[in-house]
Amino acid sequence: MTQSPHGSHDDEARFDAGTSPEGEQHAPSPEVSGDGPLDDAAAPAGEKPDQPEAPFEAPAAAEVDGEGGGDVELEDDLSRARSDLAGLTSDLQRLQAEYLNYKRRVERDRELIRENATYTALVPIIEVLDTIDRAREHAPLEDGFKTVAEQLERVVAKQGLTRFGEAGDAFDPNLHEALSHIGQDPEVSVTTCKVIAKAGYRIGDRVVRAAQVLVVDPADAG
Repeated sequence: MTQSPHGSHDDEARFDAGTSPEGEQHAPSPEVSGDGPLDDAAAPAGEKPDQPEAPFEAPAAAEVDGEGGGDVELEDDLSRARSDLAGLTSDLQRLQAEYLNYKRRVERDRELIRENATYTALVPIIEVLDTIDRAREHAPLEDGFKTVAEQLERVVAKQGLTRFGEAGDAFDPNLHEALSHIGQDPEVSVTTCKVIAKAGYRIGDRVVRAAQVLVVDPADAG
């Protein structure tokens, strides 16, 4: 069979019209314009088309006001905390002062109780000491009586009982009890203890018994 010399030209015409030589139809390719962005269908696979950036928006006035209110509330909390701290500090200082006063009062009371107990125990012994003094005036102490007397005097001295009153001491009404005036003495310038009838005793600054004395006055001038 002989083909027509125009057969090839007819096939080219059908191919140009979008039909393959076998009679299949082909969809026309989309045209790309260089004046605008590519459509989604034209974007490469796996990539999203560029999105326009959102315009900048200023913070709302309510948000600004809220931040300012938070600062004010923080200042109020700080002021309350400082006030509470000042109050607690004042309370602590007051408690410390009260404790120190209480401690001093307890120590003073304890010392007074100790002195009273010592006073109560030693007062009766003073009469024994007076007897020892009268024995010495008659004769020196000897043997066992001397040992007992000296030991007793050491014990009461260790407990704080102190003897005072000597002939020649200036008369002091806080320390001495004048039993009698026995005249004048040109050798003294003030009223003076001439004779000690009984020695005085004290515990610390507390007089347990005043010294009983005979006193002389200074001689009259002229």
